[in-house]
Amino acid sequence: MFRILSGASARAVRSSQPKQLKDITTRHLHSSYDVAIVGAGIVGLATARELILRHPGLSFILLEKEKELAVHQSGHNSGVIHSGIYYTPGSLKARLCVRGATLAYEYCEKKGLPYKRCGKLIVAVEQEEIPRLKSLYERGMQNNVRDLSIIDAKGIREREPYCRGIMALDSPYTGIVDWRTVALRYGTDFEEAGGTVVTEYEVNDIFTVKESPVGSTEGMKHPIGIRDKKGNEVRCRYVLTCGGLYSDRLSQISGCSREPRIVPFRGDYLVLKPEKNYLVKGNIYPVPDPRFPFLGVHFTPRMDGSIWLGPNAVLAFKREGYSVYDFDTRDFADALSFRGLQKLVMKNMTYGIGELYRGIFIGEQVKILQKYIPELSLSDVSRGPAGVRAQALDRNGNLVDDFVFDGGVGDIGSRVLHVRNAPSPAATSSLAIAEMIADEVESRFSL
Repeated sequence: MFRILSGASARAVRSSQPKQLKDITTRHLHSSYDVAIVGAGIVGLATARELILRHPGLSFILLEKEKELAVHQSGHNSGVIHSGIYYTPGSLKARLCVRGATLAYEYCEKKGLPYKRCGKLIVAVEQEEIPRLKSLYERGMQNNVRDLSIIDAKGIREREPYCRGIMALDSPYTGIVDWRTVALRYGTDFEEAGGTVVTEYEVNDIFTVKESPVGSTEGMKHPIGIRDKKGNEVRCRYVLTCGGLYSDRLSQISGCSREPRIVPFRGDYLVLKPEKNYLVKGNIYPVPDPRFPFLGVHFTPRMDGSIWLGPNAVLAFKREGYSVYDFDTRDFADALSFRGLQKLVMKNMTYGIGELYRGIFIGEQVKILQKYIPELSLSDVSRGPAGVRAQALDRNGNLVDDFVFDGGVGDIGSRVLHVRNAPSPAATSSLAIAEMIADEVESRFSL
Protein backbone atom coordinates (compact mmCIF):
# COMPACT_ATOMS: atom_id res chain seq x y z
CA MET A 1 0.00 0.00 0.00
CA PHE A 2 1.15 3.50 -0.83
CA ARG A 3 1.47 5.48 2.38
CA ILE A 4 1.43 9.24 2.30
CA LEU A 5 1.83 11.82 5.01
CA SER A 6 0.61 15.28 4.10
CA GLY A 7 1.15 18.35 6.26
CA ALA A 8 -2.40 18.92 7.42
CA SER A 9 -3.39 15.30 7.93
CA ALA A 10 -0.17 14.45 9.74
CA ARG A 11 -0.58 17.30 12.20
CA ALA A 12 -4.04 16.00 13.03
CA VAL A 13 -2.79 12.56 14.01
CA ARG A 14 0.67 13.20 15.46
CA SER A 15 1.12 12.12 19.05
CA SER A 16 2.30 14.55 21.71
CA GLN A 17 5.81 13.10 21.48
CA PRO A 18 7.49 14.15 18.20
CA LYS A 19 9.62 11.02 18.05
CA GLN A 20 7.86 9.39 15.11
CA LEU A 21 5.91 10.74 12.17
CA LYS A 22 2.73 8.71 11.66
CA ASP A 23 1.37 7.41 8.38
CA ILE A 24 -2.04 7.77 6.79
CA THR A 25 -2.82 5.10 4.23
CA THR A 26 -3.98 6.52 0.92
CA ARG A 27 -3.96 5.48 -2.74
CA HIS A 28 -2.44 8.52 -4.41
CA LEU A 29 -0.94 7.57 -7.77
CA HIS A 30 0.61 9.89 -10.35
CA SER A 31 1.17 12.73 -7.89
CA SER A 32 3.32 15.57 -9.22
CA TYR A 33 5.86 17.64 -7.32
CA ASP A 34 8.61 20.11 -8.06
CA VAL A 35 11.32 18.17 -6.20
CA ALA A 36 11.47 14.59 -4.94
CA ILE A 37 14.04 13.53 -2.35
CA VAL A 38 14.74 9.80 -2.10
CA GLY A 39 16.00 8.56 1.26
CA ALA A 40 14.85 9.69 4.71
CA GLY A 41 17.98 9.19 6.74
CA ILE A 42 19.45 12.14 8.58
CA VAL A 43 21.12 13.60 5.46
CA GLY A 44 17.97 13.28 3.34
CA LEU A 45 15.78 14.73 6.09
CA ALA A 46 18.13 17.64 6.80
CA THR A 47 18.41 18.44 3.09
CA ALA A 48 14.66 18.21 2.50
CA ARG A 49 14.18 20.61 5.41
CA GLU A 50 16.80 23.03 4.08
CA LEU A 51 15.37 23.03 0.56
CA ILE A 52 11.76 23.63 1.59
CA LEU A 53 12.78 26.44 3.94
CA ARG A 54 14.68 28.09 1.08
CA HIS A 55 11.90 27.51 -1.46
CA PRO A 56 8.55 27.56 0.37
CA GLY A 57 6.67 28.16 -2.89
CA LEU A 58 7.71 24.82 -4.38
CA SER A 59 6.21 21.38 -3.72
CA PHE A 60 8.46 18.70 -2.19
CA ILE A 61 8.02 15.00 -1.57
CA LEU A 62 10.32 12.76 0.50
CA LEU A 63 10.31 9.04 -0.34
CA GLU A 64 11.47 6.38 2.14
CA LYS A 65 11.48 2.61 1.65
CA GLU A 66 11.02 1.73 5.34
CA LYS A 67 7.88 2.01 7.48
CA GLU A 68 9.65 4.56 9.68
CA LEU A 69 12.20 7.31 9.14
CA ALA A 70 15.91 7.33 10.04
CA VAL A 71 16.05 3.68 11.08
CA HIS A 72 19.41 2.63 9.62
CA GLN A 73 22.69 4.57 9.93
CA SER A 74 20.82 7.52 11.47
CA GLY A 75 19.35 5.29 14.17
CA HIS A 76 22.33 2.96 14.68
CA ASN A 77 25.28 5.15 15.60
CA SER A 78 27.30 6.16 18.64
CA GLY A 79 25.34 9.38 19.21
CA VAL A 80 28.44 11.60 19.41
CA ILE A 81 28.52 15.28 18.41
CA HIS A 82 32.04 15.46 17.02
CA SER A 83 34.10 18.64 17.23
CA GLY A 84 36.27 18.26 14.09
CA ILE A 85 39.66 17.18 15.41
CA TYR A 86 40.61 14.35 13.05
CA TYR A 87 40.15 15.84 9.61
CA THR A 88 42.69 17.37 7.24
CA PRO A 89 42.87 21.14 7.83
CA GLY A 90 41.00 23.07 5.17
CA SER A 91 39.19 19.96 3.91
CA LEU A 92 35.46 19.92 3.31
CA LYS A 93 34.99 17.33 6.05
CA ALA A 94 36.76 19.54 8.57
CA ARG A 95 34.78 22.66 7.68
CA LEU A 96 31.45 20.85 7.63
CA CYS A 97 32.08 19.09 10.95
CA VAL A 98 33.07 22.25 12.82
CA ARG A 99 30.14 24.21 11.41
CA GLY A 100 27.82 21.24 11.78
CA ALA A 101 28.58 20.84 15.48
CA THR A 102 27.78 24.51 16.10
CA LEU A 103 24.55 24.25 14.13
CA ALA A 104 23.59 21.01 15.91
CA TYR A 105 23.93 22.55 19.36
CA GLU A 106 22.00 25.64 18.27
CA TYR A 107 19.26 23.49 16.73
CA CYS A 108 18.87 21.33 19.82
CA GLU A 109 18.62 24.43 21.99
CA LYS A 110 16.04 26.01 19.70
CA LYS A 111 13.89 22.87 19.44
CA GLY A 112 14.27 21.79 23.06
CA LEU A 113 15.98 18.51 22.17
CA PRO A 114 18.08 16.97 24.97
CA TYR A 115 21.85 16.72 24.58
CA LYS A 116 24.91 16.62 26.84
CA ARG A 117 28.20 18.39 26.25
CA CYS A 118 30.13 15.73 28.16
CA GLY A 119 33.45 16.19 26.38
CA LYS A 120 35.98 13.75 24.97
CA LEU A 121 39.50 12.64 25.81
CA ILE A 122 41.77 11.19 23.10
CA VAL A 123 44.19 9.27 25.29
CA ALA A 124 47.76 8.20 24.60
CA VAL A 125 48.73 5.12 26.60
CA GLU A 126 52.11 4.53 24.90
CA GLN A 127 55.03 6.91 24.34
CA GLU A 128 54.97 6.18 20.60
CA GLU A 129 51.46 7.67 20.42
CA ILE A 130 52.48 11.10 21.71
CA PRO A 131 53.76 12.48 18.38
CA ARG A 132 50.47 11.46 16.72
CA LEU A 133 48.52 13.02 19.57
CA LYS A 134 50.37 16.31 19.19
CA SER A 135 49.79 16.19 15.45
CA LEU A 136 46.06 15.77 16.15
CA TYR A 137 46.18 18.81 18.41
CA GLU A 138 47.73 20.87 15.61
CA ARG A 139 45.02 19.66 13.26
CA GLY A 140 42.32 20.57 15.71
CA MET A 141 43.74 24.05 16.22
CA GLN A 142 43.95 24.62 12.45
CA ASN A 143 40.35 23.45 12.16
CA ASN A 144 39.27 25.97 14.83
CA VAL A 145 37.99 23.29 17.20
CA ARG A 146 36.71 25.02 20.31
CA ASP A 147 38.45 24.81 23.69
CA LEU A 148 40.92 22.09 22.66
CA SER A 149 43.89 21.48 24.96
CA ILE A 150 46.58 18.93 25.81
CA ILE A 151 46.53 17.54 29.34
CA ASP A 152 48.90 15.28 31.28
CA ALA A 153 48.24 12.15 33.32
CA LYS A 154 47.02 14.20 36.28
CA GLY A 155 44.60 16.11 34.04
CA ILE A 156 43.27 12.82 32.68
CA ARG A 157 42.53 11.56 36.20
CA GLU A 158 40.79 14.82 37.08
CA ARG A 159 38.40 14.45 34.15
CA GLU A 160 38.14 10.65 34.10
CA PRO A 161 39.13 9.28 37.53
CA TYR A 162 39.33 5.65 36.31
CA CYS A 163 41.13 6.34 33.03
CA ARG A 164 44.88 5.87 32.76
CA GLY A 165 47.10 7.50 30.17
CA ILE A 166 50.26 9.55 29.85
CA MET A 167 48.82 12.40 27.77
CA ALA A 168 45.49 13.29 26.19
CA LEU A 169 43.64 15.78 24.05
CA ASP A 170 40.77 17.31 25.97
CA SER A 171 37.81 18.35 23.80
CA PRO A 172 35.08 19.71 26.08
CA TYR A 173 33.03 20.84 23.05
CA THR A 174 32.32 17.20 22.08
CA GLY A 175 28.89 16.03 23.14
CA ILE A 176 26.23 13.36 22.78
CA VAL A 177 22.68 13.36 21.46
CA ASP A 178 20.11 10.90 20.13
CA TRP A 179 20.62 11.51 16.42
CA ARG A 180 17.44 9.69 15.44
CA THR A 181 15.41 12.09 17.58
CA VAL A 182 17.17 14.97 15.82
CA ALA A 183 16.52 13.43 12.40
CA LEU A 184 12.82 12.98 13.15
CA ARG A 185 12.64 16.61 14.23
CA TYR A 186 14.08 17.58 10.83
CA GLY A 187 11.25 15.54 9.31
CA THR A 188 8.68 17.35 11.42
CA ASP A 189 10.08 20.71 10.29
CA PHE A 190 9.83 19.57 6.67
CA GLU A 191 6.26 18.35 7.10
CA GLU A 192 5.16 21.48 8.96
CA ALA A 193 6.57 23.61 6.12
CA GLY A 194 4.25 21.79 3.72
CA GLY A 195 6.38 18.87 2.59
CA THR A 196 4.96 15.41 1.93
CA VAL A 197 6.58 12.31 3.43
CA VAL A 198 5.92 8.88 1.92
CA THR A 199 7.01 5.65 3.61
CA GLU A 200 7.15 2.08 2.31
CA TYR A 201 8.11 3.42 -1.11
CA GLU A 202 11.13 1.44 -2.31
CA VAL A 203 12.35 3.10 -5.48
CA ASN A 204 13.36 0.76 -8.28
CA ASP A 205 13.15 3.04 -11.32
CA ILE A 206 13.84 6.68 -12.15
CA PHE A 207 12.96 7.49 -15.74
CA THR A 208 12.02 10.16 -18.25
CA VAL A 209 8.25 10.40 -18.69
CA LYS A 210 7.11 9.86 -22.29
CA GLU A 211 3.69 11.47 -22.01
CA SER A 212 1.61 13.66 -19.71
CA PRO A 213 -0.76 12.11 -17.17
CA VAL A 214 -4.30 11.50 -18.42
CA GLY A 215 -6.37 14.65 -18.07
CA SER A 216 -3.35 16.87 -17.41
CA THR A 217 -3.25 20.33 -18.96
CA GLU A 218 0.30 21.05 -17.79
CA GLY A 219 2.08 19.23 -20.61
CA MET A 220 5.52 17.92 -19.62
CA LYS A 221 5.97 20.14 -16.59
CA HIS A 222 7.00 17.09 -14.52
CA PRO A 223 9.17 15.03 -16.89
CA ILE A 224 10.74 12.63 -14.35
CA GLY A 225 8.97 9.57 -13.03
CA ILE A 226 9.89 7.63 -9.87
CA ARG A 227 8.37 4.17 -9.55
CA ASP A 228 8.46 1.85 -6.57
CA LYS A 229 8.47 -1.95 -6.48
CA LYS A 230 4.67 -2.03 -6.09
CA GLY A 231 4.09 -0.04 -9.26
CA ASN A 232 3.21 3.27 -7.60
CA GLU A 233 4.50 6.32 -9.43
CA VAL A 234 5.40 9.89 -8.54
CA ARG A 235 6.26 12.55 -11.11
CA CYS A 236 8.49 15.54 -10.51
CA ARG A 237 10.69 18.17 -12.11
CA TYR A 238 13.87 17.21 -10.26
CA VAL A 239 15.16 14.31 -8.15
CA LEU A 240 17.71 14.26 -5.32
CA THR A 241 18.79 10.92 -3.86
CA CYS A 242 20.39 10.46 -0.43
CA GLY A 243 20.43 6.68 -0.38
CA GLY A 244 23.06 5.87 2.26
CA LEU A 245 23.66 2.13 2.12
CA TYR A 246 22.00 1.99 -1.31
CA SER A 247 23.41 5.16 -2.85
CA ASP A 248 25.40 3.28 -5.50
CA ARG A 249 22.39 1.24 -6.63
CA LEU A 250 20.15 4.29 -6.80
CA SER A 251 22.78 6.06 -8.87
CA GLN A 252 23.02 3.14 -11.27
CA ILE A 253 19.29 3.42 -12.01
CA SER A 254 19.85 6.71 -13.86
CA GLY A 255 22.88 5.44 -15.75
CA CYS A 256 25.70 6.38 -13.38
CA SER A 257 28.72 4.22 -12.71
CA ARG A 258 28.49 1.88 -9.74
CA GLU A 259 31.71 3.36 -8.40
CA PRO A 260 32.44 4.38 -5.80
CA ARG A 261 30.85 1.16 -4.53
CA ILE A 262 29.16 0.93 -1.15
CA VAL A 263 30.50 -1.89 1.03
CA PRO A 264 28.74 -2.43 4.38
CA PHE A 265 30.86 -2.74 7.52
CA ARG A 266 29.16 -3.79 10.73
CA GLY A 267 30.30 -2.40 14.05
CA ASP A 268 29.39 -4.44 17.16
CA TYR A 269 29.26 -2.67 20.51
CA LEU A 270 29.62 -3.95 24.04
CA VAL A 271 27.55 -2.38 26.81
CA LEU A 272 28.86 -1.63 30.27
CA LYS A 273 26.66 -3.09 33.00
CA PRO A 274 24.71 -0.32 34.78
CA GLU A 275 26.40 -0.88 38.14
CA LYS A 276 29.74 -0.11 36.44
CA ASN A 277 28.68 3.10 34.66
CA TYR A 278 30.61 5.12 37.24
CA LEU A 279 33.82 4.09 35.45
CA VAL A 280 33.12 6.46 32.53
CA LYS A 281 32.06 10.11 32.59
CA GLY A 282 32.58 11.27 29.00
CA ASN A 283 33.84 9.99 25.67
CA ILE A 284 37.23 8.24 25.83
CA TYR A 285 38.91 7.58 22.48
CA PRO A 286 42.22 6.05 21.38
CA VAL A 287 44.86 7.87 19.37
CA PRO A 288 44.16 6.79 15.74
CA ASP A 289 46.70 4.49 14.15
CA PRO A 290 47.26 5.55 10.51
CA ARG A 291 48.15 1.97 9.56
CA PHE A 292 44.53 0.90 10.01
CA PRO A 293 41.42 2.07 8.12
CA PHE A 294 39.09 2.55 11.11
CA LEU A 295 39.32 4.44 14.38
CA GLY A 296 39.36 1.69 17.00
CA VAL A 297 37.31 0.95 20.10
CA HIS A 298 36.23 3.70 22.45
CA PHE A 299 33.98 4.47 25.43
CA THR A 300 30.78 6.37 24.62
CA PRO A 301 28.13 7.51 27.10
CA ARG A 302 24.57 7.54 25.76
CA MET A 303 21.64 9.83 26.35
CA ASP A 304 19.75 7.01 28.12
CA GLY A 305 22.56 6.72 30.67
CA SER A 306 24.13 3.55 29.25
CA ILE A 307 27.79 3.28 28.22
CA TRP A 308 28.73 1.71 24.88
CA LEU A 309 32.18 0.22 24.28
CA GLY A 310 33.50 -0.34 20.77
CA PRO A 311 32.78 -0.84 17.96
CA ASN A 312 34.82 -3.25 15.95
CA ALA A 313 34.62 -3.15 12.13
CA VAL A 314 33.84 -6.29 10.12
CA LEU A 315 32.32 -6.91 6.72
CA ALA A 316 28.53 -7.20 6.98
CA PHE A 317 26.93 -9.98 4.94
CA LYS A 318 23.88 -7.78 4.33
CA ARG A 319 23.65 -4.04 3.73
CA GLU A 320 21.21 -3.69 6.59
CA GLY A 321 22.53 -6.65 8.55
CA TYR A 322 22.81 -5.78 12.22
CA SER A 323 23.37 -9.37 13.36
CA VAL A 324 26.22 -11.72 12.55
CA TYR A 325 23.55 -14.08 11.21
CA ASP A 326 21.99 -11.59 8.77
CA PHE A 327 22.76 -12.62 5.21
CA ASP A 328 21.71 -11.47 1.75
CA THR A 329 23.02 -13.34 -1.27
CA ARG A 330 23.07 -10.33 -3.57
CA ASP A 331 24.73 -8.02 -1.04
CA PHE A 332 27.35 -10.61 -0.12
CA ALA A 333 28.20 -11.50 -3.73
CA ASP A 334 28.21 -7.82 -4.69
CA ALA A 335 30.80 -7.04 -2.01
CA LEU A 336 33.07 -10.04 -2.54
CA SER A 337 33.16 -9.66 -6.32
CA PHE A 338 34.25 -6.03 -6.11
CA ARG A 339 37.94 -5.64 -6.84
CA GLY A 340 38.16 -2.66 -4.52
CA LEU A 341 37.12 -4.72 -1.48
CA GLN A 342 39.51 -7.50 -2.47
CA LYS A 343 42.39 -5.02 -2.50
CA LEU A 344 41.32 -3.47 0.82
CA VAL A 345 41.23 -6.91 2.44
CA MET A 346 44.65 -7.82 1.11
CA LYS A 347 46.16 -4.57 2.40
CA ASN A 348 44.60 -5.04 5.85
CA MET A 349 44.48 -8.81 6.25
CA THR A 350 46.00 -8.94 9.73
CA TYR A 351 43.83 -6.08 10.98
CA GLY A 352 40.69 -7.67 9.55
CA ILE A 353 41.37 -11.07 11.11
CA GLY A 354 41.96 -9.34 14.43
CA GLU A 355 38.65 -7.52 14.20
CA LEU A 356 36.81 -10.76 13.47
CA TYR A 357 38.56 -12.53 16.33
CA ARG A 358 37.76 -9.77 18.82
CA GLY A 359 34.15 -9.75 17.62
CA ILE A 360 33.80 -13.44 18.45
CA PHE A 361 35.87 -13.46 21.65
CA ILE A 362 34.87 -10.27 23.44
CA GLY A 363 37.48 -10.87 26.13
CA GLU A 364 40.09 -9.84 23.56
CA GLN A 365 38.23 -6.58 23.00
CA VAL A 366 38.06 -6.01 26.75
CA LYS A 367 41.86 -6.38 26.92
CA ILE A 368 42.22 -3.39 24.59
CA LEU A 369 39.71 -1.38 26.62
CA GLN A 370 41.65 -2.20 29.81
CA LYS A 371 44.58 -0.17 28.49
CA TYR A 372 42.44 2.89 29.22
CA ILE A 373 40.41 1.71 32.22
CA PRO A 374 42.35 -1.05 34.02
CA GLU A 375 39.49 -1.68 36.49
CA LEU A 376 37.28 -2.95 33.65
CA SER A 377 36.75 -6.72 33.57
CA LEU A 378 35.02 -9.17 31.24
CA SER A 379 32.20 -9.63 33.75
CA ASP A 380 31.45 -5.90 33.55
CA VAL A 381 30.28 -5.99 29.92
CA SER A 382 27.67 -7.69 27.76
CA ARG A 383 27.07 -7.78 24.02
CA GLY A 384 25.20 -4.74 22.79
CA PRO A 385 23.71 -3.30 19.61
CA ALA A 386 25.35 -2.97 16.23
CA GLY A 387 25.43 -0.46 13.40
CA VAL A 388 26.25 -0.78 9.71
CA ARG A 389 28.42 1.82 8.03
CA ALA A 390 28.01 2.59 4.33
CA GLN A 391 31.67 2.68 3.36
CA ALA A 392 32.38 3.98 -0.13
CA LEU A 393 35.33 2.27 -1.84
CA ASP A 394 37.06 2.94 -5.13
CA ARG A 395 38.38 0.19 -7.40
CA ASN A 396 41.87 0.45 -5.90
CA GLY A 397 40.64 -0.41 -2.41
CA ASN A 398 40.85 3.13 -1.06
CA LEU A 399 38.25 4.42 1.39
CA VAL A 400 36.47 7.34 -0.29
CA ASP A 401 36.78 9.99 2.36
CA ASP A 402 35.03 12.92 0.74
CA PHE A 403 31.66 13.86 -0.68
CA VAL A 404 30.71 12.56 -4.11
CA PHE A 405 27.91 13.97 -6.28
CA ASP A 406 26.72 12.43 -9.52
CA GLY A 407 23.99 12.95 -12.07
CA GLY A 408 23.04 10.58 -14.84
CA VAL A 409 23.31 10.11 -18.57
CA GLY A 410 21.14 11.51 -21.35
CA ASP A 411 18.17 13.77 -20.70
CA ILE A 412 17.67 12.47 -17.18
CA GLY A 413 21.15 13.54 -16.13
CA SER A 414 20.24 17.22 -16.03
CA ARG A 415 17.38 16.58 -13.59
CA VAL A 416 18.84 14.05 -11.14
CA LEU A 417 21.45 14.59 -8.43
CA HIS A 418 22.78 11.67 -6.41
CA VAL A 419 24.61 12.13 -3.12
CA ARG A 420 26.95 9.18 -3.64
CA ASN A 421 28.89 9.55 -0.40
CA ALA A 422 28.36 11.58 2.76
CA PRO A 423 31.19 10.29 4.98
CA SER A 424 31.34 10.22 8.75
CA PRO A 425 30.60 12.31 10.77
CA ALA A 426 27.49 12.87 8.63
CA ALA A 427 25.14 13.14 11.61
CA THR A 428 27.20 15.86 13.31
CA SER A 429 27.60 17.66 9.98
CA SER A 430 24.01 17.08 8.80
CA LEU A 431 22.79 20.69 8.86
CA ALA A 432 26.00 21.94 7.25
CA ILE A 433 25.86 19.12 4.68
CA ALA A 434 22.25 20.09 3.95
CA GLU A 435 23.38 23.64 3.19
CA MET A 436 26.06 22.35 0.83
CA ILE A 437 23.70 19.95 -0.96
CA ALA A 438 21.04 22.66 -1.29
CA ASP A 439 23.66 24.95 -2.83
CA GLU A 440 24.56 22.16 -5.26
CA VAL A 441 20.90 21.59 -6.12
CA GLU A 442 20.41 25.30 -6.80
CA SER A 443 23.51 25.43 -8.99
CA ARG A 444 22.38 22.47 -11.12
CA PHE A 445 18.62 22.87 -11.26
CA SER A 446 16.44 25.81 -12.27
CA LEU A 447 14.31 25.94 -9.17
